[in-house]
Amino acid sequence: MLGAKEVQNIKDAIRTAIERNEIAGANLLIFKDGKEVLYHEDGWASIEEQLPIKRDTIFRLFSMTKPVTAAATMMLVERGKFDLYEPVSRFLEGFRNQVVAENGSLIPVKRDVRISDLLNMTSGLLYPQDGVAGMAVARVFDEIHAKLNTDNALTTLEIANKLGECPLAFQPGESWAYGTSADILGAVIEVVTGMRFGEFLKKEIFEPLGMEDTAFYVPKEKYHRLANTYMWDGKGGLKLYPGHNLGIYQDMDRDPAFESGGAGLASTIDDYSKFALMLLNGGSYNGRQFLNPRTVKYMTTKALNKKQQKSFNLWIDLEGHTYGSLMRILNDPQKAGTIGSPYEYGWDGWLGCYFANCPADNLCFLFMTQKTDAGTMHITRRLRNIIIGSM
Repeated sequence: MLGAKEVQNIKDAIRTAIERNEIAGANLLIFKDGKEVLYHEDGWASIEEQLPIKRDTIFRLFSMTKPVTAAATMMLVERGKFDLYEPVSRFLEGFRNQVVAENGSLIPVKRDVRISDLLNMTSGLLYPQDGVAGMAVARVFDEIHAKLNTDNALTTLEIANKLGECPLAFQPGESWAYGTSADILGAVIEVVTGMRFGEFLKKEIFEPLGMEDTAFYVPKEKYHRLANTYMWDGKGGLKLYPGHNLGIYQDMDRDPAFESGGAGLASTIDDYSKFALMLLNGGSYNGRQFLNPRTVKYMTTKALNKKQQKSFNLWIDLEGHTYGSLMRILNDPQKAGTIGSPYEYGWDGWLGCYFANCPADNLCFLFMTQKTDAGTMHITRRLRNIIIGSM
């Protein structure tokens, strides 16, 4: 259990990361057996204004949006609105007649991309990168960014269809690659429900869980609580990040046309903890059942076959892990680069937001910060070793 020594080690680790300019500031929240055992905050939400991180500070989640999208998808699966083997082309016309970039040629897909491929990143969809498939996606994101602040900004559905028209990196189901699959799920949910993706999340997840500060933008009355985003300045310090990434408007001060299921949400540490605890509690929170326990078990169990796992293993920071429902799953703790709990699961974000659920220890912890290209970084791993190592 966390004792005074471990708590001090946690505080010292975060303080050291701030003093080294690894991050500007952060907060941390830990639950054990359903009870809060530690909250800690340190550093700045805004260095320039000398505004400290607070418990109600709002953070851009980026890829920590993905588990929320997975939960929303499985809610509709439970309700019989679609099944995991249904082709995405049934809902999005851009996914009809797809092709795969292979050996310098474009060849037809052997089978359609399925909903399950989107959940498990086995679709062949990529993020912008080199190569025929990755460059095609990059052109879509160039268009998204060019129109981001205009009256004709691309919508969730328009973007999904454009991404569907890009060549895939491999035949659906034959490999694994991190990409835009979660964004497509957001569009599928819009088609199936007849609601904007954000409206569905608000009605079915955020309002019932009491996640009052979670949305695809930050309203004016809350805007002073949004943390700044920082990047390396090349001189050992930090400076403000001025750009936009993955179609997300950096300022987040307006309701976006594109509600990204892969990267678009902003939230607080308390809000996201409610979602994480709901999963850890087998789909229930405060007496309400959001997902069936068997569904949560399905979501947090290995989904990749041997061939897909081989591609996932190329992600060297996730040794000992596998993947399913847009989350990492620890299946071999002895091979992992940190002390871990068997079958723990969770995910992180581009700006360093991070959560882990450890069912074997009934442990949940979250770490929030805003630093570009962060993901799971040194400070996150140090904190993991202290927290999980003490259980």
